[in-house]
Amino acid sequence: MSELKRELHAADEFDDVSDVDAAEEQDAGKPLSRKDFRRQKRKRRRKVMLAVLPTMLTLGNGVCGLGAIAVAVSGAELGWPLEQKLFTSGMLIFGGMLFDALDGSAARMTGQETEFGAQLDSLCDAVTFGTAPAVIIWRISDALPQRFLWAVGVLFTLCVLIRLARFNVETDEDDSHETFEGLPSPAAAGTLAAFAIAMPDLKDLASNKIYPENVQAVADAALVGSHYFIPALAGVLAYLMVSRFQYPHLVAQWVKGRRTTHQIGQAMFALGGVFLLHWLALPIAFCYYSFAAPLRSLMRSRRSWMRAN
Repeated sequence: MSELKRELHAADEFDDVSDVDAAEEQDAGKPLSRKDFRRQKRKRRRKVMLAVLPTMLTLGNGVCGLGAIAVAVSGAELGWPLEQKLFTSGMLIFGGMLFDALDGSAARMTGQETEFGAQLDSLCDAVTFGTAPAVIIWRISDALPQRFLWAVGVLFTLCVLIRLARFNVETDEDDSHETFEGLPSPAAAGTLAAFAIAMPDLKDLASNKIYPENVQAVADAALVGSHYFIPALAGVLAYLMVSRFQYPHLVAQWVKGRRTTHQIGQAMFALGGVFLLHWLALPIAFCYYSFAAPLRSLMRSRRSWMRAN
């Protein structure tokens, strides 16, 4: 019997209390009425749906990753410019991040936290947050040798796999999940996807005559520099994923209501940036999350070293 069938079987056994009550009524010579039978059937169907909901959300993550890859590698038959393909691929990665954030919460709410779900989640993460960003790296730059871009993409994917395997091995059931050791793979993939999403806006700033010449010049320089910056950024993100720097689990902290004044101020600043800069605010926000923790750690180490000497 497959793991998925076992989950469905567990869901069927989950309503054993109702079945026992029904059996007791029948043994007592009180057969269920048609209304009670329909109510028991609806309750049974609802519990089966709750059992498969986390699995469906996890598979939605995998579908988004496969869709991002398909769009990024598509040719002229799609009829889209490269910037539009990268934008769509980045948005699909963000869709995978949304599914990844929901499936764990759904599993805990429905009591369906299983080893099968954990392993399926890691496999889908490997596709969406490991392979799909590598394809974006290969497609986003044409200024560097293709072999170098392949090497960067492979390095990024391998570090995602190491990050996921380490997380599965080192995370206990009693873990509070309020911090991560090493940059989470969804955040690393989201950082690269944020740059892909911002590309159309950046190109519009560089080419649209309604903007001042100095703005166009800065945007054009950023567009040219991105061909070199994004592959280098991917290499740094790969290192941060396998590092031991401590990162906050923002979703878990906000869900549990543990929000500091500092975090609320950061959220308001991020919303203001999105309002002013549109998609261009995404790379700034994700780079801040990716680099703030290691920079704070290095500064603390430097201060400790200076005190000791």
